[in-house]
Amino acid sequence: MVELGQIALILSFMMAGYSTIVGFAGGMLNGRDLAASARWGFYSISPLLLLATAALIYAFVTNDFSVKYVAENSNLAMPKAYAWVAFYSGNAGSLLYISLAFSIMAGIAIRVVNSKLPYTSPYALGVMSMVLLFFLAVILFLANPLDQHQVPLEDGQGMNPLLIHFGMFIHPPFQMLGLISVALPFSIAIGALLAGRGGRDEWVDQGRLWGMVSWLLLTTGLLLGAWWAYTILGWGGYWAWDPVENSALMPWLAMTAFVHSIMVQKRRGMFRMWNMVLIIVSFAMAQMGMFINRGGPVPSVHSFAESTMGWIFLAVMAATLFISLSIFVFRYDTLKSRSGLDSIISRESAFLAQNVLFLLIAFVTLWGTIFPIFSEAVDDTTMTIGQPFFNKVNGPLMLLLILL
Repeated sequence: MVELGQIALILSFMMAGYSTIVGFAGGMLNGRDLAASARWGFYSISPLLLLATAALIYAFVTNDFSVKYVAENSNLAMPKAYAWVAFYSGNAGSLLYISLAFSIMAGIAIRVVNSKLPYTSPYALGVMSMVLLFFLAVILFLANPLDQHQVPLEDGQGMNPLLIHFGMFIHPPFQMLGLISVALPFSIAIGALLAGRGGRDEWVDQGRLWGMVSWLLLTTGLLLGAWWAYTILGWGGYWAWDPVENSALMPWLAMTAFVHSIMVQKRRGMFRMWNMVLIIVSFAMAQMGMFINRGGPVPSVHSFAESTMGWIFLAVMAATLFISLSIFVFRYDTLKSRSGLDSIISRESAFLAQNVLFLLIAFVTLWGTIFPIFSEAVDDTTMTIGQPFFNKVNGPLMLLLILL
């Protein structure tokens, strides 16, 4: 079963690469057959990843400690019901979970987008495939959950005792879904830019639809995380401005600004450039969240990751941000709005002011979260910023946001 899962992972990686290349080629050459081939290639990925996931869960259920990941995250005493939790409790398994979930969500999104936006769809598919290709590359070459020991162990290490909690069944899946789902509206927006149709507003409905899906998943993850933190002694109650908590809050703030601002674009043809910037920033924030959750150098009471692969996510975030902004600059002339602000005192002005406040809170939170990285780089001492800083700076901004 494990060998079958390994083959499925390799095939899914190959199909993601195929869909990336052929998807972009279909868009650039206006080739319907190429675009259709890329779509069907992408649709094949989720069944393959489902097979790989089934192989891993089967290994947990049968206590197959020849699988390294199973030996590291379970033992004979672990209840069978926690096989699902153990599946994504470590770095390698969580990456497989993210890949499976994204392949399913993106498959649905591609099917819908293709029927609504035929010119944008191939490019959006190419971007989604590239996102999935990255995760599958990390899984295959750096963190394969199906790698095996040469000599099987008699028992495993078991999960961290703090993870033996009902919250593990619901919070991590939603948080991971929320972070990766930001790639859906991002792909649609970048796809529209690449197709030269960013200024036509035809992508707005799909952008907002999948933006709302992402926002709802992020919101659910935040609420479940607050509830779980309240039930665990030493986690600071509902909200403690912990880096892992902040990792989901930052993209949530940016996505909140996006789903509100894009309504103005739909109604008035305004904020076209601004909305593109918002979704690019939102995806960058989501990638930063993954960096923090992948064992980045930011200390957190909620983080149990022991991997150093977080730096890869940071490098990919920087590359994605650079490429996205380059595409934005290249297509700048296609994004001119039909009209400007009528007055400083208007509904649209209020929307823009709210957007700015959402982003200010997000960037203040980002700075406070990653400050330990800079302090360690400067004087080799890890200094953290606690609740007083966040409450003092973000408190007035949030109050002003409520008043608006």
